[in-house]
Amino acid sequence: MAQARVLTDKELKQVLNYNDACERHAARNRLMLLLTHWAGMRIGEVVALRVSDVVDEDSKPKSEIRLTPSQTKGSHARTVFVSTRLQREIVKYLQASNTPYSERSLFRTQKSQQFSANTATQLLQRVYARAGMRGATSHSGRRSYLTKLADKGVSVFVLAQLAGHQHISTTQRYVTVSDTQLRNAAELAS
Repeated sequence: MAQARVLTDKELKQVLNYNDACERHAARNRLMLLLTHWAGMRIGEVVALRVSDVVDEDSKPKSEIRLTPSQTKGSHARTVFVSTRLQREIVKYLQASNTPYSERSLFRTQKSQQFSANTATQLLQRVYARAGMRGATSHSGRRSYLTKLADKGVSVFVLAQLAGHQHISTTQRYVTVSDTQLRNAAELAS
């Protein structure tokens, strides 16, 4: 089975532009996409989020999302670090959806039910396909996140921690070796 496509920043922007202009639930879809691309979260982790996981009682975005074992693959608690840029997107989503602080699911279907990982996977796959990204899946964000960090020289040990992987060999399968990485390595040798 082929691995999910790794998207460039330009391709992600194309997907977000399509989503924002054409999708009915654009704000929800946008944040789901960005949590995978900018925080490296699995789609199952994204749909397991509660409002209280991403903001405090004063509706201030958290810089760290603490996932419980029941919210993760492999039932291992982990911390997801949230960039300032992603924190702004969380606030925009909550304001647009008029979602108050609560223990309820962060993302709801149009029937106001919690997403299943399978339903969210299908949703993101449709958004990618409609935006012209052949081969992109809900896992593309996670692979893109890890590959982008590897391109910037982040150690595989740090990547494994960020991804919540127990073994570095798992992380290595996610990262696509790019020309950028090879050029940077060649420059280090001279």
